[in-house]
Amino acid sequence: MWDLRSDQAIQVAQHDAPIKSIHWIKSPNYSCIMTGSWDKTLKFWDTRSAQPMMTLQLPERCYCADVVFPMAVVGTAGRHILIYRLDDNQPVEFKRMESPLKYQHRCVSIFKDTKKNTPVGFALGSIEGRCAIQFVQAANPKDNFTFKCHRNNGASSSYQDIYAVNSIAFHPEHGTLATAGSDGKFSFWDKDARTKLKTSEQMLQPIISCDFNAQGNIFGYAVGYDWSKGHDYYDSKKKNCIFLRGNATDELRPRNRRK
Repeated sequence: MWDLRSDQAIQVAQHDAPIKSIHWIKSPNYSCIMTGSWDKTLKFWDTRSAQPMMTLQLPERCYCADVVFPMAVVGTAGRHILIYRLDDNQPVEFKRMESPLKYQHRCVSIFKDTKKNTPVGFALGSIEGRCAIQFVQAANPKDNFTFKCHRNNGASSSYQDIYAVNSIAFHPEHGTLATAGSDGKFSFWDKDARTKLKTSEQMLQPIISCDFNAQGNIFGYAVGYDWSKGHDYYDSKKKNCIFLRGNATDELRPRNRRK
């Protein structure tokens, strides 16, 4: 953990294999750091102690996770999805399901009911250029759906170039979402209208992560090599960059509420 005020870094977590996700949890009863690892565990840490306050076994290696209190969602190898409740005295598994996507998932992002401001579902992105919208308790099964994204037509019309979805982020006000992919593009979507709002120009490298600020007026995204094509395609001359894009509140406005 990096203390920006003192510019000091201290170790606050440890696993037996690489750590794939890290999130801060703040509940009325406890505060902690949640880490997911390829050692097939999910650990919860009080930063004042060297030992985890709780360890949960996962069915497989952790590939992605997200936290929006009082919900946590973890995606693992083998297409497992685990949903946890965080509003008790400690994290409790609420539901376990199989991924609605056929191929390895790369990222997950929880979305809220914009009227009640409570988490109700999540979006899941895969290496196959596809995203799933999944409600935890859907009123209608048809509310859950998948859509294709981050794909380009190949040199001939007989095939497509398909890229991984590396990151998903929901706008804090509108509930619309952004996806970022290995194709070096980001796209904005209205999940309720099931339509695309915008696609960016292609960057020189993949977009590996994206998010909105708390007010929702700035969209940030990081560009760099994501190793999706192996070490042969790594170019040290291409530098990693972070971009900040203003006017996100208007660009992410749902289609039926556009000025």
